This record gives sequence, C-alpha cells and structure tokens, in this order.
Amino acid sequence: MTSDAAVGVAVAQFAPTADGEANLATIAHLATVAAARGARVVVFPEYSSFFIDPFDASLVENAQELDGPFVRGLATIASTQSIHVVAGLLEEAPDGRRVHNTVVAVGPAGLVARYRKLHLYDAFGQRESDWVQPGVPAPPETFTVDGLRIGLMTCYDLRFPEMARTLVDAGADVFAVPAEWVRGPLKEHHWRTLLHARAIENTVFVAAADHPPPLGVGCSMVVDPQGVELAAIGTATDVAVAHLDPSAVERVRRVNPALRLRRFDVVARDV
Repeated sequence: MTSDAAVGVAVAQFAPTADGEANLATIAHLATVAAARGARVVVFPEYSSFFIDPFDASLVENAQELDGPFVRGLATIASTQSIHVVAGLLEEAPDGRRVHNTVVAVGPAGLVARYRKLHLYDAFGQRESDWVQPGVPAPPETFTVDGLRIGLMTCYDLRFPEMARTLVDAGADVFAVPAEWVRGPLKEHHWRTLLHARAIENTVFVAAADHPPPLGVGCSMVVDPQGVELAAIGTATDVAVAHLDPSAVERVRRVNPALRLRRFDVVARDV
C-alpha cells in the first residue's frame, strides 16, 4: 500500500552512445514512460550525454558547458513531463585536455544541482584519470522534490562510504547514483552489495542507474533504508519506478539510530 505522500522515483537504464542527439531522444522516451508510471524524479546513467569505449580524444571534443545543449535538452524534457531528471554529463574542464565527469539534476525550470565526480575509476585495470579531471571536495549539492531531499554521487564513489556520509550529513533522504559499473569478475556482486550497504548504513533510499551489458552490469535499482530492493531492472533498456514515502526514513531511524550513535566525523583531505 502506497502512502499519499509517496514520491515516484525511477531508475532508467540505457546504453549511451557517441551520438548526443540519439542519447537525448532515448532519455526523452524513457522519461515519458517513467512519468506515465508516476515518477517525479528519473535517474539516468553516468556519461548519459556521450559515451565511447575505449575513451579517446573525442571526450574533450564532445564536452559541454552546464548551460549547453544537453542540459537544455534535459530541461525541456523535465518541463514537458513535470519531473526532475538526474543524468551524467561530459562537462568542459579547465585544463583543456580532460573533462569533468559531472552529474546534473535538472528540473522544469533548469539546473538545480551539479556534482563533479571526486573518486575516479583508477582500478581494475582502468585509468579514468587519464581522461577525466576530478572535482574538488565541496559541500554536497542536494535538491528537494515533494519533501524528499536527494543527494548526488556517481559510480566508483560507492566504494567510499565517507562520500555517502557527507550526503546524509547534508540532509539527503535519497542517494541518486548514475553509473557505468563495468562488467568483470564479481562486479555485479560488488554493485549490488555496495548499493545495499550504502542504504543500510545511512538509513536512506538509494536510486542507482547503470549501463546495461555488455559494458555495464545492468541491475539498476531502487533500495529502501533497510536494504530492501523496491524496484529493479535486469539487463534490458527499461525503467523501474518505486514510490518512496519520505516518512520511512524517520521511522527506520527510530528503530535503527546508527547515524546518531556514530563516534566519528568525515573530514575532506587533499589527494
């Protein structure tokens, strides 16, 4: 049974390409489907504006500003469907030879939050930092929809629990996690485990959208503050919608006051 105060939050799984206009068209279609199912927020994958494998110089050539055509396109979609859209953007970076891996949140009136990825995927034989300039630690950016405060993180950030702590300390009830979680041995297990762990230890909802196979693991999902999967996608291009009750976070924290009982704070450091 769904509370009258519940907010529809969707994850939309698709495989972005090197064709920015095609990516926006796919986002528009999936957003329309999600909105028809009651979504007020739709989370899309990392690198939704442009993606190529392996990375090459075309990343810089296709990077955009925050007021560029991709974000303007998202704003049109958000306005048409009366929703908020969260998606990965290749953003222009100051050094001119790399890009920022940025997550943007866009509502009917335009950009409401943006986060530049802090933890780059220099692991499992990959070196994202060769092509991406990391963001600088800053106060978390959040946005609110119908009483739910949503914080932004992306992909490899999931392996750093202190990242999630900064979001929950900023008041986030939901973590929106665009990702390109690369397939490999045990990687699907890691993905699922970390999404559940971040939800349970912070007593928040987690909405995570990945690329489908063959490059991503798929398994985009929405998890509740007790680690229960509310909605999920397998390996297809698709949308899954969960209806989140804002009061559920408070109820879970009354039973499991782990945040209140912790003994350590998170402090940013230079790398």
